[in-house]
Amino acid sequence: MRTGDTYTIAGKVCLGRELELADAEIDVENGIIKSINETGSAGDAAKPWIFPCFFNAHTHLGDTVAMDIETKPGMTLSDLVAPPNGLKHRILSETPSETLIDAITQSLKFMKRSATAGFCDFREGGKEGVNALKTALDNSGTGLKAIILGRNGGETVADGIGISSTKEGEQVLEFAAETRKRGGFVAFHAGEKDTRDVDAAIDAQPDLLIHMTHATDSQLRRCADLGIPIAVCPRSNHILGQSTSNEHPPIRKMLDIGCEILLGTDNVMFVQPDMFAEMAFVSYAYGLTPDEILKMAVAGSKLINNPFFIEEGNIAAFYTINPETSNLRFSRSPKKSVVNRGVFPEF
Repeated sequence: MRTGDTYTIAGKVCLGRELELADAEIDVENGIIKSINETGSAGDAAKPWIFPCFFNAHTHLGDTVAMDIETKPGMTLSDLVAPPNGLKHRILSETPSETLIDAITQSLKFMKRSATAGFCDFREGGKEGVNALKTALDNSGTGLKAIILGRNGGETVADGIGISSTKEGEQVLEFAAETRKRGGFVAFHAGEKDTRDVDAAIDAQPDLLIHMTHATDSQLRRCADLGIPIAVCPRSNHILGQSTSNEHPPIRKMLDIGCEILLGTDNVMFVQPDMFAEMAFVSYAYGLTPDEILKMAVAGSKLINNPFFIEEGNIAAFYTINPETSNLRFSRSPKKSVVNRGVFPEF
């Protein structure tokens, strides 16, 4: 994954927001794409593939400390993750700071190895929790771009606030309004279990909504009309029993209505922060096109005002795959192979 320096690189490039494949040469100066020059036909699948890095639009990286913990049969979503007494919150409260920082650091390193260059994280634990993630970012040496959203006072030292649900009460709407006045980023979980917390979350006109797994058509149209992006986390929804079909979240309907859909992996307690795996699941379970899925996996980078799409003037956040080193040299569609086969880049 290349995210800086000055160099020239050439290959079969997935260009721009339309993700068109073309043989091209990219000139990078000081980490910015200075020029892109197409060099010929895109017909030869054997050339190195160059794709934009991913932006993971929803993570809970602190939950790495509870990875794959055994749970009791019959535990509900609230039992597992709802504040303040859900299983994950109890584990987080018992975890020493140095262990938490180490766990987050390791997940950050995994994200970079799997071609993720940025993420938006809901960080529990107040100011201390936010500072733990900041320390882990420094320790990791990954250079990942981050939006850190705090809770319980953590929003005052973070980029903004990440709210579990409007079901927590009127006070969370007040916290969101206060954060907005400070110029902070506002995001809500909404519609993960049902529709009851969706309308109030939309009314707050946040910068981002998470899940919308059970949102109605009218609620989705409101999001489209207001330009509120939605981060969907399909693997998490299925693993946690909030979905049993491709109707939840209704990604096809969201796109058809005109919603801006971003892709996230959610909680490391249950799901590895692996955007390749997330894309493959969406491809198999939801039947979307490779272009639609790739856009969802990259487009979250607009949240940091540094889009990762391979365009002149954008930051150089892309990765390369050499199909000659594997059976990928037989691929008839590099985009489809990247989406479906979980192909990690080479370093």
